[in-house]
Amino acid sequence: MTTTATTAVAAAALGTRGLSKTFGHGDLAVTAVRAVDLTVAPGEVVLVDGPSGSGKTTLLLMLGALLEPTAGSVIVDGDDIWALPERRRPSLRARHFGFVFQDFNLLGALSAAENVTLAANLAGTTGRAARELAAAALERVGLGHRTDFRPDQLSGGEKQRVAVARALVNNPAVILADEPTANLDAANGRQVARLLRALADDDHRAVIIVTHDNRLHDIADRILWLEDGALRQLDTLATDPVCHMAVTPADRPHIELDGTVWWFCSAGCRDEFAAAPARFTSPQKCVP
Repeated sequence: MTTTATTAVAAAALGTRGLSKTFGHGDLAVTAVRAVDLTVAPGEVVLVDGPSGSGKTTLLLMLGALLEPTAGSVIVDGDDIWALPERRRPSLRARHFGFVFQDFNLLGALSAAENVTLAANLAGTTGRAARELAAAALERVGLGHRTDFRPDQLSGGEKQRVAVARALVNNPAVILADEPTANLDAANGRQVARLLRALADDDHRAVIIVTHDNRLHDIADRILWLEDGALRQLDTLATDPVCHMAVTPADRPHIELDGTVWWFCSAGCRDEFAAAPARFTSPQKCVP
């Protein structure tokens, strides 16, 4: 790594160089993430999109010190977390990262406040101090009136906001979110999306989201595309007018119709469109 690159990564909330993950060996080896270089600044929302099975969750787990890479580095606070002794990683995870998962991952026997307090306990804060941090985090996400409710007494959107409060309680520099809106309806998805954007804008936290939910594109400072393990930045994504999947324009089937280029996830969607374009044409053009 050059001196300039080293300085940029060290100053970032999180940075990677050559990050790779291969599962299996020999002829059975599958590379899920391939030589990813990524620098995320404080206050930035970075969206990692891509098809299912493209390696998005594998990448997120490596960034959050939950899955050891095959090669490469993840730099936080000037240290490569994968070069640190194993005993130091749990503490770093608890303090530096907040995690938000698709399925909420709340403990059903605990109240909202107890779920959030537990995260503070794991980072070393206990007793009254932990309870006060949990109460403040729940108030921040608009759930100060639901602190004593168990997960089965909360809506899906409320459960995800408890999960966001849990991610916030230790004041992390980086929020890592894995499909945070996938299990939510439109209204709750927008609410969680706005909340994640506010955490970057108001708190100057880095937020990294892996998703294939197009609703999150509007809150991102950058949209990155991960496919076949390789990561690249996109200035724009097109939307397949047939299945509404986000696609990379450069290497996909397409049709030019009346001066507009329409892009598709597959030849099947392209052929369906070609058979009856009027069924799918709308004012929202899919132009690269």
